[in-house]
Amino acid sequence: MEKPQEEFQLTSGIEKNSQSAISLKERYRRALQWWEATNPDADTELVYHNHYELLIAVILSAQCTDARVNQVTPRLFAIYPDVYALAQADSNEVLHLISSISYPNAKAEYLCQTARQLVEHHNGEIPSDYDALLALPGVGRKTANVMRVCAFGIPSMPVDTHVFRVANRIGLTKTTTPEATEKELLRNIPNNKLGKAHHWLVLHGRYICTAMRPSCDKCGLTAICKHYAKTSGTQK
Repeated sequence: MEKPQEEFQLTSGIEKNSQSAISLKERYRRALQWWEATNPDADTELVYHNHYELLIAVILSAQCTDARVNQVTPRLFAIYPDVYALAQADSNEVLHLISSISYPNAKAEYLCQTARQLVEHHNGEIPSDYDALLALPGVGRKTANVMRVCAFGIPSMPVDTHVFRVANRIGLTKTTTPEATEKELLRNIPNNKLGKAHHWLVLHGRYICTAMRPSCDKCGLTAICKHYAKTSGTQK
């Protein structure tokens, strides 16, 4: 979880509430600077030990909390420790193990089908190629990007509901779709920061900039946040 540090100050000559004077480049610089200072070791909250486990966990996490996924995967991985074991599984057996996950019927089918496809077409290995990942059942744009950046270190920006919300609220993006958000973030965040930036945005949205009641009093980005400027009446 993100742990803001009160003693850390955003360094800039711009006055705290002069939103109109903040360029997009400066907004990105200051946001990344604060996250780097307050959460330098940001990582996924999914528990996994290899690429296979990460892929399965990410598929299960769609419209479901990481905490719930982490409750389910230990037993799932104990029974199906690798892609070859899962490829031999019956989807009803998998369904029993993941029944507390959102959309368990569809996800049980996805997991079994994906495992079989990995065995048949990829020698049991998780591919790093974007199109090959998208061809796997249950793998969409976000999941493919998670695998590329988290498993293979390929510059990517997975956009989930947290990333989409936080980026638009702060003013890093002004977009209406996850894909457009992804492109804007890729354009403005250095490649060597993308992996951490994804986690920073997710954790910020999960614990501070929440959907219904953002905790602006706990946020160190209010000086550059367009949403805060609008709601607090500091924006002209």
